[in-house]
Amino acid sequence: MLHNWHQAKICDALERVLIGKTKRLIINIPPRSGKTEFAVVNFMAWAMGIFPDSEFIHASYSKRLAAGNAFAVREIIQSDPAYRQIFPWVTLRADSAAKDEFRTKSGGIVYATGSGGTITGVGAGKMRENFGGAIIIDDPAKPGEATSEVQRQNVIDWFQMTMESRRNSPDTPIIVIMQRLHEEDLTGFLLDGGNGEEWDHVVIPAMDDDGKSFWPAQFPTEMLERQEAASRYVFAGQYMQNPVPRGGGMFQRDWFEIIPAAPSGCTWVRAWDFAASEGTDSDWTAGCLMGRAPDGRFVIADMARIRGTPAKVERLLVNTASQDGRHVKGSIPQDPGQAGKSQVAYMIKQLSGFNYRSSPETGDKQTRAEPMAAQAEVGNVLLVKGEWTKTFIDEICAFPVAKHDDQVDAASRAFNELIKKPREGRTAHVVGMH
Repeated sequence: MLHNWHQAKICDALERVLIGKTKRLIINIPPRSGKTEFAVVNFMAWAMGIFPDSEFIHASYSKRLAAGNAFAVREIIQSDPAYRQIFPWVTLRADSAAKDEFRTKSGGIVYATGSGGTITGVGAGKMRENFGGAIIIDDPAKPGEATSEVQRQNVIDWFQMTMESRRNSPDTPIIVIMQRLHEEDLTGFLLDGGNGEEWDHVVIPAMDDDGKSFWPAQFPTEMLERQEAASRYVFAGQYMQNPVPRGGGMFQRDWFEIIPAAPSGCTWVRAWDFAASEGTDSDWTAGCLMGRAPDGRFVIADMARIRGTPAKVERLLVNTASQDGRHVKGSIPQDPGQAGKSQVAYMIKQLSGFNYRSSPETGDKQTRAEPMAAQAEVGNVLLVKGEWTKTFIDEICAFPVAKHDDQVDAASRAFNELIKKPREGRTAHVVGMH
């Protein structure tokens, strides 16, 4: 094992749990830092050596991972020579053959489950003053699902409705150890007082204020700098434990180069995002004209934008299609349900003669914007100078916390249309070309 200062900091926090000084603990630390070995596998084995009747529930986003950790604890207790020498009194029941659950002869248990799974007939902790077990949650969400509001809420609901109800005592400790993935992930929810309790919070970022690695042997500073350059948004959360990137949002101002005119040979798409209402403080209807240049870069050439009645929106849609010309493909969203289908059918009829498609939106706003953000970060999204440019930059750099995000939604749709691979037999609402 490569020793580093952060390991002692984690162990100190876990010891506070065992001696009763801490009942609620959150540890945020970069991936591949030994967090599971220390805070899950070795902590449970060590705690059961001191209190063999301890009752643990361990969860991770994957039940398979959680079961593997439980199995590792059992192997230490049964087979590790040093452990057997120090804690010879800890013995397992003969019927403890399941990989995701085992019991000690003293009445202890380790039960493993996946986040979102149900738990019946098992609790954690003891109704007593001394330590009697804990709930240990290790990375409750997959990194790829963290941008989904639905998935984040599912994890929070599971924590509140399933995990908290598994405490055998109000004082049963709960340990959450994870990399930060989003400002509204489980850590963010708990630190904001979501469950009404105060949490001991241990934060270990990958780099300090001077830009030096927290663990040079495992994470050389040069490697971390490359990872930050590759994706600042991901690095800010998973590595720095600060899911709001330095600069404030998913996009940064210095990512966008403003050019006087679009290059020749672009493939063009005009994509729309429609407002649900027409009030003075309502969302906007926005239509983004984006092209893909022969060199693979993306160019935003125009942003049509209006607040108005359905009739005004309809006129803008038709007039913009006429100005763009028939070589520009159009893309409009279809809301779910019969009303959405009827609205699309009406709009398609008004756009007779133009190549317009409709499709439902998939995923949440941030997930749809991620592919464009990745290209913008490396300088592959250009903006043609215009009256709309400043408003667009202000909005996209405040995304996803800005009040209005209509231009971002329209731009994300245009970008995803341009990178979409054609499929054989694909059907769409396409207005006949004359």
